Amino acid sequence: MSPVTAGALQLLALTAALALAYRPLGDYMAKVYSSEKHYRPEKWIYKAIGANPTAEMRWPAYLRGVLAFSAVSVLFLYLLQRAQGILPGSLGFAAIDPDQAFNTAASFVANTNWQSYAGEQAMGHVVQTGGLAVQNFVSAAVGMAVAVALVRGFARSRTGELGNFWADLVRGTLRILLPISVIGALILVACGAIQNFAGIHEVGQFMGGTQQWNGGAVASQEVIKELGTNGGGYFNANSAHPFENPTPFSNLFEIFLILVIPFAMTRTFGRMVGSLRQGYAILATMAVIWLGFTALMMWTEFAHHGPAFEAAGGAMEGKETRFGIGGSSIFAVASTLTSTGAVNSFHSSYTGFGGGIAMLGMQLGEIAPGGVGSGLYGMLIMAIIAVFIAGLMVGRTPEYLGKKIGTREIKLAACYILITPALVLCFTAAAMALPTPPHSMLNPGAHGFSEVLYAYTSGANNNGSAFAGLNADTQWFNSTIGLAMLLGRFLPMVFVLALAGSLAEQKPVPETAGTLRTDKPLYAGLLVGTIIIITGLTYFPALALGPLAEGLAS
Repeated sequence: MSPVTAGALQLLALTAALALAYRPLGDYMAKVYSSEKHYRPEKWIYKAIGANPTAEMRWPAYLRGVLAFSAVSVLFLYLLQRAQGILPGSLGFAAIDPDQAFNTAASFVANTNWQSYAGEQAMGHVVQTGGLAVQNFVSAAVGMAVAVALVRGFARSRTGELGNFWADLVRGTLRILLPISVIGALILVACGAIQNFAGIHEVGQFMGGTQQWNGGAVASQEVIKELGTNGGGYFNANSAHPFENPTPFSNLFEIFLILVIPFAMTRTFGRMVGSLRQGYAILATMAVIWLGFTALMMWTEFAHHGPAFEAAGGAMEGKETRFGIGGSSIFAVASTLTSTGAVNSFHSSYTGFGGGIAMLGMQLGEIAPGGVGSGLYGMLIMAIIAVFIAGLMVGRTPEYLGKKIGTREIKLAACYILITPALVLCFTAAAMALPTPPHSMLNPGAHGFSEVLYAYTSGANNNGSAFAGLNADTQWFNSTIGLAMLLGRFLPMVFVLALAGSLAEQKPVPETAGTLRTDKPLYAGLLVGTIIIITGLTYFPALALGPLAEGLAS
């Protein structure tokens, strides 16, 4: 079987698995977030934190809950890392330096999981399991809660109430993420991923010296890192490491975990707003972009240029032979079109255009299908922009799901789509203009610029993958990428929740003959075009200096 055929069959199998899971998981999540029942363990948690799960919140109260919980999480994770040297199960590792501890705490709480350290050489079992893995659950649940709040804004009328953040947080964690993670961890263990609390041990000679590895609760952290679109690996090699991702089947299963909740949330959206066709329109938009990017990535990496490429069957540099170009390309696109950031190959080693595709996937806003929660609310913001553009073309006040998109709503949507590019481009410009940050670049020219642009794109979009080659463990990059991650995560949430509150207060607008049908293929095409054009206008000059220049020169 040719590598191209093998890659196509993997993509087909993955699509079929996602299609099978779409309806039951989407309906189940809608039921979870619409339920009025509270299970006993959930009641214990509410009592411990002093929350009333039945109290409805308006958007400012919902936002305060998001920010307060996240701030406490950053502080807890920071202190846990600073105290590592005196904790049991530290494996002899010292406390994490302040700038790196801040960067890591901001990263995992922001659902980014950017890592400027080698996990197996820096973090002990307590920090990995009690700190990082816990944030993989709750940061994902925060994103899902904000998405559900926006969906309620469309579904409700003449009220500013968006539900209860604490109830949404706990339900998302205990009823959705935890059960799937238990099953997924068992599957990964059966595939060969490790799950233990072993210490550091020698495994043999390596280049004249002794090679050492430490164990860990890897399978359980691996499954939630993918399912929650987090991305932080137990080991520095991330999902290219055989302890995390041992076989081609585990590789495909991990890609499935990355995509299944973001895609299924479109059905949750359709179910909660009372129109499954609206959910299908959003799903179609996401699927077209995902399949298009995957096909384009596979084409660029399989293209033969010269005898080395022909001998290897494609661009194999930086890729694991057990996954091949097909499995690596599918994983790379899934990772960068969501806010996952996990890697099973190194994007810096991709062709110039291949690296640009991975970067562009993040710059779209990671909305196809995007992160758990963040992908859905990001796509709904773009849907509002699309109906606004359609309204301008026909001279009619735009409407979406029976809600008028007025001045307030479009201003909030515009602020949402501007904040992340502003962070990426301003931080990148500062890093390239100052004398010290460019010293961290391994490569000169266009590729070196791509390393810096990719780092801030990854941080501000809460992706967390790295281009490789950039030494990001410096005070400058730890501090500025940490700020980019926090601002890129929580400032957009402010606009999303404010928009949700504004929509919930409106009364429904009756559909007329002039109403744009947003559940039709025509609108889905308009939405795809809007996303590509807005991203192209925003990032094209920067992309032209980096991956496009490199690709055209090769």
